[in-house]
Amino acid sequence: MIKTMALSILFAVILLAAVFAVDAQQTGKVWHVGLFHVGLDHVPQSLETLRAGLKDLGYEQGKNIYLDWRNLADEEAAHGAANEFVRNRVDLIVAFENQTVRAAKAATSVIPIVFIAVTDPVADGFVKSLARPGGNLTGFVGRREIPGKQLELFKEIVPRLRRVLVLSDPEDPAAERALTEVRNVGSMLKLQLIERRVTHQTDIERVFTSIKPTEVDGVFMVSIDLQQKFTILILRLATEKRLPLAVRAAGFVEKGGLFSYGHDVSLVGRDAAGYVDRILKGTKPADLPVQQPMKFEFVINLKTAKQIGVTIPPDVLARATKIIR
Repeated sequence: MIKTMALSILFAVILLAAVFAVDAQQTGKVWHVGLFHVGLDHVPQSLETLRAGLKDLGYEQGKNIYLDWRNLADEEAAHGAANEFVRNRVDLIVAFENQTVRAAKAATSVIPIVFIAVTDPVADGFVKSLARPGGNLTGFVGRREIPGKQLELFKEIVPRLRRVLVLSDPEDPAAERALTEVRNVGSMLKLQLIERRVTHQTDIERVFTSIKPTEVDGVFMVSIDLQQKFTILILRLATEKRLPLAVRAAGFVEKGGLFSYGHDVSLVGRDAAGYVDRILKGTKPADLPVQQPMKFEFVINLKTAKQIGVTIPPDVLARATKIIR
């Protein structure tokens, strides 16, 4: 009798534990994270490494996390998505590059924001300082404004470069800083900068239609917003004119750009996953310093150079971290 009663109690305990386990699983927290980016012609290099990093940390889509990913056409759409994230009460926002960060910052001062691949978060007012961000934003610099260095390399890669078509978006808050640097470096290199202000696709197409065959020797995009939204379009138009184009990332060099120089942001996603994890577990963004990737990559497309008739000096090729043949 006592043995039977003990077995019954044991069975009841096991059954009760199973019920609690199932109930805990059913009512367990599923973190809602909004992720967004502007630029329909590509996805951020760090997106997949971010997802992989979160998975390694134990987050599984649909089980304990819901990653609500949006790839958007322009900053106006980014503001709409940011406001929707706020209405949906997401637990955290991941903003890729400047335009989405501006949208997220305008939408909320409460929901934590992790930004990836921004140019200058202090100058743009996203954080108070890199070491002490303050507020609800932190993240990773990945498109640090280095247009001067890029223009120097452009001149080395294309020794005959004299006249450069410089494209700038007047609606991009960061464009004027970059344009000032490009003007200074262009003057030192004795380059003639043919500046054109463009914002929309029609503006860009009109500029390229107006270019005469010998008017410019190369194309340079100053505005990060243009680089986000229209690199593929500008690459196509420049190729049709047989003009070398400096692009911002290795992925665009692989698609036909002549060269890129900048931070290697492909691995930043895993570091960002660590920040997401820490914030979801209670750390405040203000307590996480903004990080700057230290690794730069210099990628050259030798196939493109041959197609447009550019002979790259051997000493320049020797300094490239990657050559696409």
